[in-house]
Amino acid sequence: MQARAVARYVRVAPRKVRQVAQLIRGRDLQEALEILRLVPKAAARPLEKVVRSAAANAENNHQLNRGRLYIANAYVDQGPVLRRWRPGFRGRPDPIRKKTSHITVVLAERE
Repeated sequence: MQARAVARYVRVAPRKVRQVAQLIRGRDLQEALEILRLVPKAAARPLEKVVRSAAANAENNHQLNRGRLYIANAYVDQGPVLRRWRPGFRGRPDPIRKKTSHITVVLAERE
């Protein structure tokens, strides 16, 4: 049985979140939470929230044992890009792209 959680429209670029998600993929739940707590990147905070949410879903909705859970899959998709403009050379507009992410974490129980 698997439990999952999704955070959408997170205001961190997907490339930055993928770097942190790669660190926890395949690890036990407790180990993954400790890693996320110690990683000095801003992307670790929203990813930690999604992992905690998936763990709560596993316990409450699927009656899985929290001690046997591991990160079966963690992936990050790109969300919509907020486009802003700022003055550039000779008053011309320069684009600013504020990227967003959709974070999905899937937990499974070890046999």
